[in-house]
Amino acid sequence: MIERTRRRGLLGAVVLGLVAVAVGLWSGWAERHPQQERHLRGQVQEQLQTRLPRAMQPPGNGYGIFRRITGVDPERRPGVLLVHGLDEPGGIWADLVPVLGAAGFDTWEFLYPNDQGIDISADLLAASWSGIPADQRLVLVGHSMGGLVIRDFVSRWRHPVAVPPRVAGASVQGVILAGTPNRGSDWARLRVWLELRDQWAAGRQSGFSPLGGLRDGTGAAKIDLVPGSGFLEQLNARPWPVTVPIRIIGGVLLESTPTLGDGVVAAESLAVSGAPEPILVTASHRGMLARVFASDPEPPAIPHIMALLDAWSGQESRSSQ
Repeated sequence: MIERTRRRGLLGAVVLGLVAVAVGLWSGWAERHPQQERHLRGQVQEQLQTRLPRAMQPPGNGYGIFRRITGVDPERRPGVLLVHGLDEPGGIWADLVPVLGAAGFDTWEFLYPNDQGIDISADLLAASWSGIPADQRLVLVGHSMGGLVIRDFVSRWRHPVAVPPRVAGASVQGVILAGTPNRGSDWARLRVWLELRDQWAAGRQSGFSPLGGLRDGTGAAKIDLVPGSGFLEQLNARPWPVTVPIRIIGGVLLESTPTLGDGVVAAESLAVSGAPEPILVTASHRGMLARVFASDPEPPAIPHIMALLDAWSGQESRSSQ
């Protein structure tokens, strides 16, 4: 009996060792060949969606643009479209949405497979754009990677510079980025371990499924988020339309050391060429927008978002008189 237990323990240790070696080898290869890894992950996702469409469907209403609030003053205020970031469990807008509703803003939310390539998510936003009335003016608010989806969509699809729009419909009046890693995040270099964490979290939340953790994509987004990635180089080199103002809000954990950023995104990664200096608030990456406990004070990014929305609403009102 004791000998059998020892053998099982030894076998378990060998299996864990082999898994660790395999993960290490994959991590080393992926770090040296990011574009090949991204292409491979994209092919896997495409094949899964083609061959197993039902299994790859998310629970609930699926992906696309969904209305959250019908505003009471849509003619004088722009609508708001919210775009979440990577591996978002769903509560990032829980504190902002009621404030938007109380202020009378029409509000929509874009849901997407957030671990697929960021450009693919921007393509899905373009394909879903008709879900918003064509005469609607919109301010797009993105948290974390959601801001990169917005930047890619606006500059490549809806308001590209010097070329006709590739999608018609609602116009973008302004963009607000909260905690967006415009220059990338070094956390993305841990993408293999982050992916294992995501698979575990997905299994705990919705029950184990062989494909449960892959419905949100196969990890290409984490490659795009690495500083200096091909996606970021192309995005940051692309001109931004001067007709669409862009404002940036970032978090700092400690006022005395702002370079540390919000714990996920460094302060130096917030900058966008041509945009005003970021507004910095004392908060963590999620804490800038979402309370941890109901008794917590209002997240510090929300007043700044509302002030920008009010300012842009006023500009539109004056220009229409």
